[in-house]
Amino acid sequence: MGLPPYATIPQRIWYYAFRVICALIFIFLITPILVIIPLSFNAQDFFTYTPGMLRLDPDAYSLKHYQDFFSNNEWQRSLKNSLIIAPIATIISVSLGTLAAIGLSQSHVPFKGTIMAILISPMIVPLIISATGMFFFYSDLGNFMENTLGMGKNFVGYVKVVLAHAVLGIPFVIITVTATLVGFDRSLTRAAANMGADPVTTFFRIQMPLILPGVISGGLFAFITSFDEVVVVLFVGSAGQKTLPWQMFTGLREQISPTILAVATILVVVSIALLTVVELLRRRSERLRGMSPT
Repeated sequence: MGLPPYATIPQRIWYYAFRVICALIFIFLITPILVIIPLSFNAQDFFTYTPGMLRLDPDAYSLKHYQDFFSNNEWQRSLKNSLIIAPIATIISVSLGTLAAIGLSQSHVPFKGTIMAILISPMIVPLIISATGMFFFYSDLGNFMENTLGMGKNFVGYVKVVLAHAVLGIPFVIITVTATLVGFDRSLTRAAANMGADPVTTFFRIQMPLILPGVISGGLFAFITSFDEVVVVLFVGSAGQKTLPWQMFTGLREQISPTILAVATILVVVSIALLTVVELLRRRSERLRGMSPT
């Protein structure tokens, strides 16, 4: 929507100044990411733009870093670990987070504010503190699973990392599902109960379809959190559970591998795709709740 014809001069100045400020903030945020993408096509093993790249010489650009990522066993093992850990952690986060959000949405639940603050604390507490606490807690849990239950060390390592990532993802699910439940019409569940539907049927047939966009959005945020997380996995995991961000961190610390730039570009593209899905789901949720006409 443009300016109305009766807008005053200060209103017109603020109208355009506001858009300039937003554009500058956007450029400030997006420029560090955009710098990485051309560098990932560098034909040389450098982390800087070569003279050939600045001249747009075709010979200065190459896909060799992407080829190294898809052919290197270390990178592929890390990718496999991330694709195993992140989906399982997401499923746990979505299941527990959705149930918690639905429970907290009930009017008769006491101390809802305190419970909500505790549940979203992993998002607020500095990650290094959470990682330290998880290290001690999951160390004891791992010893119990290995020594008492006789489980394999590698399997226990995966369990610890999955549970730790699930804890980090639950707050995102709770927040998105709670926001979706704000506009939920409680009379629908009461009508279903009056028609003889049990609580489980009411949830899956009435409530779940309406809050599904929020559930999926929270799941996508939980997936991104798990897929990109590196601090907790350094504390909780072992070499057998080395994820893609861990491999990138190792590449920066121990060997300056330009393949990191190719991996970073791939992760940026995946993140943009997931965030696009989140935005589409948000708009769908608004349409379902009657908050948006289109």
